[in-house]
Amino acid sequence: MPPIRIAILQPLIPHYRENFFKGIADKYPTAIYCYDNKSADKQNFKMGNIGCVNIKKVSFGPILCYNLFALLKKEYTHIILPLHFGHLMSWALLILKKIHGKKIITWGHGISVKRYLQEEKRPDRKLLWMMSLSDCVWFYTSKELDLNKTHLPSLPGIAIGNTISEVNRIIDLPLLNKPDLKKKYRIRQEVVLIYCARFVSSDRRTDLMLNVMDALDKERFGFIVIGDGALKPDFSLYSNVYDFGAVYDFNLKSELFQIADIYFQPGWIGLSVVEAMAYGKAIFTFKRSRDIKQCVEYNYVIESEGGFIFHSVAEMINHLNNIEMPAIAQLGKNAQNYVRDYLTMDKMVVRALSYFDDES
Repeated sequence: MPPIRIAILQPLIPHYRENFFKGIADKYPTAIYCYDNKSADKQNFKMGNIGCVNIKKVSFGPILCYNLFALLKKEYTHIILPLHFGHLMSWALLILKKIHGKKIITWGHGISVKRYLQEEKRPDRKLLWMMSLSDCVWFYTSKELDLNKTHLPSLPGIAIGNTISEVNRIIDLPLLNKPDLKKKYRIRQEVVLIYCARFVSSDRRTDLMLNVMDALDKERFGFIVIGDGALKPDFSLYSNVYDFGAVYDFNLKSELFQIADIYFQPGWIGLSVVEAMAYGKAIFTFKRSRDIKQCVEYNYVIESEGGFIFHSVAEMINHLNNIEMPAIAQLGKNAQNYVRDYLTMDKMVVRALSYFDDES
């Protein structure tokens, strides 16, 4: 068998994913191709400092065609593709594997986030077919792997996890004096909730966050907001909201998280929750439902026993008004321990590499 050489296709490389690709490249020669770098500014992404080759693409709604010829270079033995049934060229690469001779790993959620409740019971047949054509499928969580294995028992899948480059650094941070930090940022409330995500989708359910802000005592509860985007509300109307916009300075962000007691994101809980768990924050969110979409990282909150999942705003308000801080601190410890045990970047890289290591 020839030495393993890998080509990876991604829309773009955000900063939080940088060390994952570096970890792959440290073990096997790897080239990264991107087809959507120009969307970074629109999506408020900070780009990673890692080299990638831009390739052309044409899209029609969810259907996307990209120039696949770069991926077919003779030196590549393996190709890693997004697990997306709207990518027509990915179908071509999968169907024609016997001709081009390359092994293909597909990588993604393994389920539609927007149709999770339906596909949890009846997975999308197009996605199942794409998985069945793959030599391996990388999932973010074991729940989606197990779900798809009930329909494809021989599915060669790995739950590699989903994390960010800064996790180890966050976990090892020394604890700072919270009262001093509150004085520094002029935050006076007893209980502080923090939100850290982009305001680019209505599925974040910012309306529910505003409902919570409206209902709570503004002298007792404060909110730190990190993030920007086209759908961001005007938080200047709230005396207890401390809005820092987009924050990429590690020291500033770590101080803000250390002030907070609770991480609160009403909907579309995704990778940002891993960062909050690494900081040892209890996670507050709402139950996945027809109206409240949650990404697969929602499973981490459940598995870690690191937070509360509420059925309504009223339930959350009642809980906050009767909050016991030692119990909240314990949830934060549970969350951080889960990240330490399962969601460090080195563990994500090792799980991903296990497929290649078994082949080499």
